[in-house]
Amino acid sequence: MIGRTGVVRRWREEGASRRRGTLAAAAAAAAVAAVVLTGCTSDSQAQTPTTTPTVAVAGGAQGLEQQFVQVVRQVGPSVVLIQTTAGLGSGIIFDSRGDIVTNNHVVASGNNPRVTLADGKQHAAKLVGSFPPNDLAVLHIDASGLRAASFADSSKLQVGDIALAIGNPLGLQSSVTQGIVSALGRTVNEDNGVALPGVIQTSAAINPGNSGGALVNLQGQVIGIPTLAATDPELGGSAAPGIGFAIPSNTVRNIASQLASQGKVTNSHRAFLGIQVAATTSGGALVAQVQSGGPAAKAGIRTGELIVEVNGTATPDLGTLAEVLAGLNPGQTVNVVVESPDGTRRTVKVTLGQLPG
Repeated sequence: MIGRTGVVRRWREEGASRRRGTLAAAAAAAAVAAVVLTGCTSDSQAQTPTTTPTVAVAGGAQGLEQQFVQVVRQVGPSVVLIQTTAGLGSGIIFDSRGDIVTNNHVVASGNNPRVTLADGKQHAAKLVGSFPPNDLAVLHIDASGLRAASFADSSKLQVGDIALAIGNPLGLQSSVTQGIVSALGRTVNEDNGVALPGVIQTSAAINPGNSGGALVNLQGQVIGIPTLAATDPELGGSAAPGIGFAIPSNTVRNIASQLASQGKVTNSHRAFLGIQVAATTSGGALVAQVQSGGPAAKAGIRTGELIVEVNGTATPDLGTLAEVLAGLNPGQTVNVVVESPDGTRRTVKVTLGQLPG
């Protein structure tokens, strides 16, 4: 959650009609602008065009500009367009064998995924595996000559680092936006209740279709996968400018490597209570089912009780519970406050397990 003032939207382009409508509107706006500019010249007297003198670019600025150009040239061939029956998204070539890493939400709700490479060649793709808790998935295509992306060590990122987002917003392949790393270590909730820990906040514009693409540094290394954009209730739920989120590259490499080699995640590094929960209006997370032999069962938590606090943080709803657990580690022992149907509260110690793949 973002300060409880907004929600987070996953940026996959939903369907082709929305894209056509947006591009048609842009074309119409361009036509109107052309008419207005043409109408500025008087019919009675021809105007002689003048040339605006060029402005000299300072050496440092010109060097930075050229660095941007080189980064896009280097990374662009590693970023792909992904299309399913549900819409459009982006992906990154993970290895030269044909494995593509993307967001799980890009491929989860659609069928028949197809991958379009930067050179325009299209390939049918198959889903190798996915891990919804981190919103990551791996596809595979049969293709040769692929350029795998280089991944940076995201633990070395600093707030203020320049970042470029490369992807396919609105289906406009190989589009680039620029910004900085605005914050690190955020925990945000997707609109389906999935909590993503340790994400990167960036001011680089993240638009529909950018999901699964590349957030890169000035060395041309992937530092994260753009996944979410904040929405502002005061703007009618539209995107809040300059607030986007990306899954850090270290998480991407770890999870994608497991998916590519095993088709599943065996070491998630995510905490696990061993319960299924349901929403309620009683101010907590309702325990709908307790996994036999799991952490909650061993601690004596029972079906029908409410989880109202974990590790000193109140959990009045499912989103908050997911957010708290996302910030904890497997093997960690925490206090969990549960409330019985009669209103009685008790505190139990739970040694957290590992979220299974």
